[in-house]
Amino acid sequence: MLKELSTDEACKILFDLDVCIPCRIEEVLLDQALHRVIAMTIVAQTDVPPFDRSPFDGFAFRGEDTVGATSENPAVLKVIEEIPAGKLPLHKITPGYAAKILTGAPIPEGANATIKYELTSFSDDTVNIFKKIRPNTDIVRAGTDVKPGKALTYPGQLITAPVISSLANQGCPRVDVFCKPRISVISTGSELCEVGEPLRPAAIYNSNVHTISAYLNDVGVEAINRGSVPDDPDEIAQEVSLALLQTDMVITTGGASVGDYDWAVTAMEKLDARILFWKASLRPGGAILVAEKAGKVVISLSGNPAAAVIGLLRIGMPYIKKLCRRVDCFYPEISVALRRPLKKSSPKMRILRGTLEIEDGKAYFAEAGNQGSETTSSLVGCDLLGEIPMGSPPLPAGTIIKAYRI
Repeated sequence: MLKELSTDEACKILFDLDVCIPCRIEEVLLDQALHRVIAMTIVAQTDVPPFDRSPFDGFAFRGEDTVGATSENPAVLKVIEEIPAGKLPLHKITPGYAAKILTGAPIPEGANATIKYELTSFSDDTVNIFKKIRPNTDIVRAGTDVKPGKALTYPGQLITAPVISSLANQGCPRVDVFCKPRISVISTGSELCEVGEPLRPAAIYNSNVHTISAYLNDVGVEAINRGSVPDDPDEIAQEVSLALLQTDMVITTGGASVGDYDWAVTAMEKLDARILFWKASLRPGGAILVAEKAGKVVISLSGNPAAAVIGLLRIGMPYIKKLCRRVDCFYPEISVALRRPLKKSSPKMRILRGTLEIEDGKAYFAEAGNQGSETTSSLVGCDLLGEIPMGSPPLPAGTIIKAYRI
């Protein structure tokens, strides 16, 4: 019988495995790069913005020309041109002159300040400014956002909308990204009925394969939904063997516990796979088996939907993100106070589903709905996993715990 590991031990054994898939890189269009993992460092080549520009609709002028201006004695400047966005100025601004300018338009040579329309009075050819404006006021200088030589990306970075923006500002049409690892997802259980089919008596829908696939796709994986297999160790082993040939990793749900119809261990033995560990001191999600075959990993999760998700997130996800070549493999940790008391003791590490609430500058963990291992409704809107240490007694409200932002 394999030893039951602590949750941290199980996570570390899996994460430290040196069986990563070969590094593959592909080029994609920028519009297809969102949520991909970048494979290169990209350095800015141009200033952003590329020229001095106006932050609003108004007038550009020399600040020196407004010395002594008051509401009773305004500075009166002659307007020599109008500069819309996308048009180069035609004239240099000299003493006594100004240019009408629109948001985003280039600042004309000689001008060193701008002012909004509504702070002036003006006609077609003059503008009145009623106060002193210092030089270098309200001009967006070239390179205010980004200067040449700044690193915009790094290998292993998840491409988000702001990263897309920074690359678009450099005119970058394509980007090199790591190819997505392909992970097969298989549910085991003779009671399973595929989504879209009429529900048989005593059957349940195969929700796990869709749930786990969705969590995988969300972190940058190409999840392959392979449906379900009956509770037969030979059929399970055959399907896992085929999946290992066709994809980079396999995740199964169901059969990882110790019941009469839990065949995960037997199936791995039939495959002659090396079992790394079976069971972790975790509730829910502790029914988990991890094996390795020919340099590829098989993770067998609980058949209970919420337990499968918790096992995946708490133990499996750091390794999966590593396969994606991401550098942010672990969920950020924060300290939070329990919003409500926890009435149960925790002989094993307990993971609670909940949400982050901020009140009077303090962070709270609000437990969400039914925490049963079979219920997934409490995962809807869940942005925190609260961790209760193994051996904890019932805990009063206000107890500080560690939580993971997911």
